[in-house]
Amino acid sequence: MIQIDALPAFSDNYLWLLQDADTRRCAVVDPGDAAPVLAWLEAHPGWTLTDILVTHHHHDHVGGVAHLKETCGARVLGPAQEKIPARDLALVDGDTVHVLGLDFQVFEVPGHTLGHIAYYHADNDRPLLFCGDTLFAAGCGRLFEGTPDQMHHSLSRLAALPAATLVFCTHEYTLSNLRFAKAVEPENHATSERFDAVTRLREQGGISLPSNIALERATNPFLRVAEISVKQMADERAGRDNATPAEVFAVLRAWKDQF
Repeated sequence: MIQIDALPAFSDNYLWLLQDADTRRCAVVDPGDAAPVLAWLEAHPGWTLTDILVTHHHHDHVGGVAHLKETCGARVLGPAQEKIPARDLALVDGDTVHVLGLDFQVFEVPGHTLGHIAYYHADNDRPLLFCGDTLFAAGCGRLFEGTPDQMHHSLSRLAALPAATLVFCTHEYTLSNLRFAKAVEPENHATSERFDAVTRLREQGGISLPSNIALERATNPFLRVAEISVKQMADERAGRDNATPAEVFAVLRAWKDQF
């Protein structure tokens, strides 16, 4: 069993550290800062960083990559369509990569950036998704490069994964996302309950991740754009009929940008 821990970085980033205790090898996802990873390795002598998985090119996800590769000699995996420092393996949709004994399928999920990818490990008991800044707990990434149609398609693809899939996104945005989700669906009891639970968790110093696909389908408005209640709120917000789920998504994303 691979253990996965969050290494906090900056104000709200998590670097996900995957560990194989049998081989004392580890891998890290989106190390925007090398320091937390190097500190962990120093505190755990005998461990080797073998792989660095990158989802997209933003500095808070790649800032530590080159230094970690230089220091540890780890293999750097990242999207083929973006400039990733020290990249060894350029990945495209449908590729499969082998990391710490696990096979990860690569999904291209443009929207936040044009070349953004996600890593998915299919497992009947414990499917894993490392999705960078595409899908957040109760939210989604801003559209810095892509279009609403692209992001809606990317999120729909991730939402179709098995309900038990653990969602490892990279920012602690959950409470603010849930505040918006409550504004979109004030009658959604699952959202209200999740907000209360995460509020208690954060007050106690806990982290709100990982999430899972079932929870996101129930509480994430960006995955619920086909719901009548969400469409009605988007129509009211826009002052028009939004004919497609992608149009509903575009209204919600623009609203969230100003929320």
